[in-house]
Amino acid sequence: MPLDSFNSAAPDDAASLVRPCLDIARWVDAIVDGRPYADVAAVADAALTAAAPFTEAELDGALAHHPRIGERPAGQNAEAAMARSEQSGVDASAADALAAANRAYEDRFDRVFLIRAAGRSADDILAAIDERLGHTPEHELVVIEQQLREIAALRLEGALA
Repeated sequence: MPLDSFNSAAPDDAASLVRPCLDIARWVDAIVDGRPYADVAAVADAALTAAAPFTEAELDGALAHHPRIGERPAGQNAEAAMARSEQSGVDASAADALAAANRAYEDRFDRVFLIRAAGRSADDILAAIDERLGHTPEHELVVIEQQLREIAALRLEGALA
């Protein structure tokens, strides 16, 4: 959807475009309520701070929509297509190493590992998992929120391009 159409769309239609980028109701509302935006960069900038901070329940709900790194979602919805595109640079030959790293992360933090995968290799992601396994749970929540916001901003830029 072009930015002009997004800026002038009915609130429910604008929310339908935004929700697959990050399904946190307060965030969707803030992005929609912030219209009109001067350009796509302004929308992406808003995505990085809207409805801050997220609650732990909001983060957990948003993470429920994200596949494990290295697993390609098979669904046909917009969010699944975005996730497949974002992970396109992750080499399938690293699937076993990524699966083991995902399990270690989930054992440590009891949630799926999340990282902005766009433009990152499997080696980059494995190094990030290894680093983040050393975080405290409180610090990791901050990192998760940052990653969700970066992913959402990239998705919004793509949706409005």
